[in-house]
Amino acid sequence: MILFISDLHLAPQAPGVSRIFLDFLGGRARAAEQLFILGDLFEAWPGDDCLDDPDDSFAAMIVDALHDLAAAGVQLSVMHGNRDFLLGEAFAARSGARLLPDPCVLSLPAWQFVLSHGDALCTDDHEYQAFRARVRQADWQSAFLARPLAERKEAVRALRRQSEAAKRDKASFVMDVNPGATDDFLRAYGYASLIHGHTHRPARHDHLVDGIHVERWVLSDWNDEQGECLCWDGETLIREHLR
Repeated sequence: MILFISDLHLAPQAPGVSRIFLDFLGGRARAAEQLFILGDLFEAWPGDDCLDDPDDSFAAMIVDALHDLAAAGVQLSVMHGNRDFLLGEAFAARSGARLLPDPCVLSLPAWQFVLSHGDALCTDDHEYQAFRARVRQADWQSAFLARPLAERKEAVRALRRQSEAAKRDKASFVMDVNPGATDDFLRAYGYASLIHGHTHRPARHDHLVDGIHVERWVLSDWNDEQGECLCWDGETLIREHLR
């Protein structure tokens, strides 16, 4: 059994989501062989050294819970999202997770999937795509991580405020995947079923690409009331609600 989740946006200011996630790690997830977290596990990530911040134990609490899951024998894989793209090797070592490239092909005996956070497919949002290209550059990340942690935390908070303000001014279609870009992506990855998050629009979509039927599954975001995982049982994908 394989589980897929994304867009938890964990933060101290959202204790309900954290409770649901910790319950999930200690319960439902223990029955899985693998857990894939496809981006935006955290609302923000200023750098792996936040795990050792004596004034903020939240990140360490979550990462230690992930480590407990991995130690229990569940293979844990984490993909960067648009909120936590600075997750690094120290996070991976402490959590017991492997960091995935985006996209990532998952070949299984009965099926083949391609996994992505999904933000790269929202090509109509030109402003965000320019930002994404800039902050994913190694030079930008090195310069940012060289700044003091407190300064980075404030910069991240400012970016979040700007992002939320910009989001209110964008048309609905801009915040979703571009149909043409998505079909091109599915074609490039051999018509494998796509699983992604980011858009906060959970659904199953049917694409017809070059006469081939391809499924696209969009993962749900989590909130203080409930979460959701997508479960592959070896034959089918099933959504499971978590409270």
